[in-house]
Amino acid sequence: MRDIGMTALAPLIWGTTYIVTTEFLPPDRPLLAGLMRALPVGLLLLLLFRRLPAGVWWGRTLVLGALNIGLFFPLFFLGVYRLPGGVAATLGAFQPFLVALFGWPLLDLRPGRRTMLAAGAGLLGIAMLVLGPAARLDALGVAAGLGGAALMALATVLGKRWGRPAPVLVFTAWQLVVGGLMLVPLTLAFEGPPPPLTGANWLGYVYLGLINTGLAYALWFRGVVRLPATAITFLMLLSPIVAVILGYVVLGQTLSVVQIAGALLVLGSVIAGQRPDTRALPAGAAAVS
Repeated sequence: MRDIGMTALAPLIWGTTYIVTTEFLPPDRPLLAGLMRALPVGLLLLLLFRRLPAGVWWGRTLVLGALNIGLFFPLFFLGVYRLPGGVAATLGAFQPFLVALFGWPLLDLRPGRRTMLAAGAGLLGIAMLVLGPAARLDALGVAAGLGGAALMALATVLGKRWGRPAPVLVFTAWQLVVGGLMLVPLTLAFEGPPPPLTGANWLGYVYLGLINTGLAYALWFRGVVRLPATAITFLMLLSPIVAVILGYVVLGQTLSVVQIAGALLVLGSVIAGQRPDTRALPAGAAAVS
């Protein structure tokens, strides 16, 4: 339970990303947001621990850093900028399905019935939460959100397959630096130099770097090694709940009876997703828990 609780803190923190991005960061700068979220804190951790990957882990760190940071962050922030916060967060609800699918060939685990039912319930609950009649769906934003969910799901499965070769903060630093360095030329090429930054902008970037990324990713990568892959990704369903609650509390958005029911359904699916799926499967197949 302690591992689940600590890992769950990561998506709870990530649920604040949407309101911080829209209220504190410069508008329409997804690449800059990703760069500032990853590289400064990654370099700080790397200087603190002074340890680099060795052997096969150079290549694996490049892959995981690209999936978790270098490719995921731009898609994630593009979705945040182009969609309402709750809708952007909703797209992460596809991760339990994707982790189960990726885990089949990569981890030799066949998803069990309980896993797929819990994933479907979580997706339905998220839809009830945020996909109301007033939701503004931008095609590019939706594509970016789904692409980001797929990248993080694949990274979760690969992280489970490969394990972790170093303490969690060191491992986090490697991926943040790799992903952040990937974003430097992309940011300059597509967005140009950063605009003049206000105090609120700097405050937003500091929060996203230290708390939203440094702390949250350390907790997440720790959980990737300690918990079953699908159990981890079910915790991502907590993120849109936080996004919707912050919209209600901070921005004065309202919650309907259907939205409240959706939140309860999501919480139920998260709890169900932590229980091992022991239902019998065909010979040679194992259930993803």
